[in-house]
Amino acid sequence: MQRIRLRYTKRGRLRFTSHRDFQRAFERALRRAEVPMAYSAGFTPHPKVSYANAAPTGTGSEAEYLEIALTEPRDPERLRQLLDESLPAGLDITDAVEARTSGLAERLAASVWEVRLEGVEPADAERAVAAFLAAETVEVERRTKNGLRTFDARAAVARLEALEETADRPGDGACAILRLVVRHLTPAVRPDDVLSGLRATADLAPPVPAAVTRLAQGLLDEESGTVTDPLAPDREAVTAAPSTAAGLAAATAATGSG
Repeated sequence: MQRIRLRYTKRGRLRFTSHRDFQRAFERALRRAEVPMAYSAGFTPHPKVSYANAAPTGTGSEAEYLEIALTEPRDPERLRQLLDESLPAGLDITDAVEARTSGLAERLAASVWEVRLEGVEPADAERAVAAFLAAETVEVERRTKNGLRTFDARAAVARLEALEETADRPGDGACAILRLVVRHLTPAVRPDDVLSGLRATADLAPPVPAAVTRLAQGLLDEESGTVTDPLAPDREAVTAAPSTAAGLAAATAATGSG
């Protein structure tokens, strides 16, 4: 009947929520909000929820996406409010739009990350970034379920820069901030892989674990190095045509008047 695409966050302590933990919390929220979900067929039906490219456990995010299928039409904004109220603070539903296009997963082609390096001087971070970008390849190792794997972290990085410190940040010690744009390749290159690359190319080793937050996901504009909003095509399609709910209401009114 209707598909809704949602953008949600993982903030604060909830960044340690695993994908499975979020899935359970979200399905409880669907029940609390009395969302008319469509279910899969078979002996163990599940609500039709499509998750796309979830952030690794331990990283924060302002740009996670999923899609739900409904058996009855609902206003996307009202649905967003009901689900947001039913989720714990930190798992926040920030956007909702009726799905009018295909290929949401294909539009999640790159991510923008912010990496905070407490205890690292900004000048040291700038030198490490320059060394990383100057390298043709940066091989890093990651242990996977199939054993230790070596791959090139440099090829996935579309943009990497060290930012100036913010004047209002907490704490008095040194803190370097990196802004990173990474293409979603196979194998996937994560921010911790880039940090391993910075250590390999410039011996940059933060004294404490980095605080990592995904700021955006979408299609990568190679010319500008920016990432576009993946829900924009759906908004444009909704603007160009009436929503499912509005279309059904208009059809019902027309039938009644006839």
